[in-house]
Amino acid sequence: MTSTTQGDATPPADYQLLLPEGWFRVHIDLERREKSVDALVERQFKGIDNAPQIKAQLRRELLAQATSAFDEGGIELYLSLQQAGPFTVPASLLVALGLPPQGGRLPALDDIAGRLAAEGTESREVSVVELAAGPALRVRDEYDPARARPPVPKETEADYALPSVTLDYQVQIPRAQAILLLTFSTPLIQIADAMVDLFDAVAGSLSWTDSA
Repeated sequence: MTSTTQGDATPPADYQLLLPEGWFRVHIDLERREKSVDALVERQFKGIDNAPQIKAQLRRELLAQATSAFDEGGIELYLSLQQAGPFTVPASLLVALGLPPQGGRLPALDDIAGRLAAEGTESREVSVVELAAGPALRVRDEYDPARARPPVPKETEADYALPSVTLDYQVQIPRAQAILLLTFSTPLIQIADAMVDLFDAVAGSLSWTDSA
C-alpha cells in the first residue's frame, strides 16, 4: 500500500478483512487475471461437463468484471459464492485506494458526506461512522428500476434493467493522506437489509497491519 505520510509517522503497511466463507478473491491485475477467473469458473462447474456455452459465457462475464474493476482503480475484487439452498447469493466487494490530487490534501469525511447527501436521492443514506479501524464515511444506495422516476428511456432500458443495493465505505488510513474504498454490491433488493448487515460486518472487521 503506497501513501503519503504525515510528519514522521508511518502509515500501515497493509490491511485485513474477514470475509464470510464462500467468498472468492479474483486477482484483477493483468498478469494473474485470466488464471484467477479460470480457477473460479472451474470451481463453479466442477463435475458439470455438459454446459460449455454457459461456462464460456460466465468466463467472459467474469473477465469483463475483473477488467472493469482494475480499470476503475481497484486493487482487490471479491465475489460471493455463498450458497442458500440450491442458489448462489450474488454479491461483490471491490477494494480500491483513494489518493488526493498531486500536491493536495483529501477533504474531510464530513465535507464529503455533506456533498454526497446533497447530490443523492431519497434512497441514499450517508453518515460518518467510527469503525475499529478508524473513522469512515458510509453510503448506502439503492436502485430499483420498478420504482425509477422518471421512467428509463426505452433505448437505455437494457443498461438499467438490474436492481442493485450498494454500500460504500471510505475509511481514513491512519497517518496517511489516503483512504481505503470498500464498495459492496448485490442485486438482492428483496433482502437488502440483511445483505447490508453482512456488508457492515465485513467492513467492521477491517484492521491495519504494520510492516515487520
